Amino acid sequence: MDTQQIKQRFGIIGSSPMLDRAINIAAQVALTDLSVLITGESGTGKEVMPQIIHQLGSRKHNKYIPVNCGAIPEGTIDSELFGHEKGAFTGAHEARKGYFEVADGGTIFLDEVGELPLSTQARLLRILETGEFIKVGSSKVQKTEVRIVAATNVKLAEAVKKGKFREDLFYRLNTVPIVLPSLRERKEDIHLLFRKFASDFASKYRMPTVQLLPDAIELLVKYHWPGNIRQLKNVAEQISVIESNREITATTLLNYLPKDVTAQNLPALYQGAENSDLSERDILYKVLFDLKDDVNELKKLVFGIMNSKKSNLTENDENDSLIKSIQHLYAKSTAEIEENTNPEVYKPKIISSEEAFDEHEDIEEESLSLADKEKEMILKSLQKHNNRRRKAAEELGISERTLYRKIKEYNINE
Repeated sequence: MDTQQIKQRFGIIGSSPMLDRAINIAAQVALTDLSVLITGESGTGKEVMPQIIHQLGSRKHNKYIPVNCGAIPEGTIDSELFGHEKGAFTGAHEARKGYFEVADGGTIFLDEVGELPLSTQARLLRILETGEFIKVGSSKVQKTEVRIVAATNVKLAEAVKKGKFREDLFYRLNTVPIVLPSLRERKEDIHLLFRKFASDFASKYRMPTVQLLPDAIELLVKYHWPGNIRQLKNVAEQISVIESNREITATTLLNYLPKDVTAQNLPALYQGAENSDLSERDILYKVLFDLKDDVNELKKLVFGIMNSKKSNLTENDENDSLIKSIQHLYAKSTAEIEENTNPEVYKPKIISSEEAFDEHEDIEEESLSLADKEKEMILKSLQKHNNRRRKAAEELGISERTLYRKIKEYNINE
């Protein structure tokens, strides 16, 4: 049976190469009795893979039991999986068979296997290695011949490092790994899946099928879909039921995307970049180096103020507060760059006031106009506080009287 036939039989939609590879692996391993571990984000459809493995294998006429390990309380999961004897615990009024005994000769699908308690993991490892288990409250060893297919959306390798999952069990389950891609990794399938869901819901609710306009299709494909296929299906159903206009625009579609995640899950557009292939790291360095240029300008401004202070000691002492504010801003910005930028790429030098006076002569030709910068800072502060002089003066670190004198001096229109 080829990949396309398997898709038709199990209702799988999509043409992503990553999806096709997962299906091919499942079909090939179905003819063996090897343990399989299916990994992928929540909502990617991991439950379909064990059905393919079971139905295409030699156990297809025997039991297939799916078990959601995360939905069973820790106190009863051993009883559910392995069974218990009468009187084994309070409420055990009669003996009960567990899933491994019932599924003898068939397949058990352990979904969310990463949620199993460590004690249950030890019991599961014994079944994988010897096919033996013991019911809760019994001392009799029983045998079972069952195939185990497990799935998880947890990174088990990390859980092993944290001591939350047994390393030996991880390697026993991971004999054949199958990785299901997230929806954002198979963008070519997103619109196709939406159309299928919309058609299904139109038939279910007996109404015309909704159709996405080009801008809505673009938004649909670019959205991050943290809930994957499950979230996409949910959105398609909501739109099918609620919207009276069956032609859906991007504005309408936005109403069905979670408001708290829309901003970070929609693609960020970098306005100045002509190369759309820039990586996040490239953009980060671009931003940091732009910040470096701003700090260099601020550095020159500080030098200018220091030089002005040195040559005119009779200047109003309240300018000292303005100088200290600018120095503090410079030191803070420089520290942020040192913390976030690769020291091999850029490492700014923090200098003292005395060194600044000595070095000023070397950068004299690059110095900016102190008056222009001071006027610019006053204008920005006044605009920020809606021309409230008291607030602006407090932010600049000078008195309201000095601010009034500067406004007159620079002929600033409020």
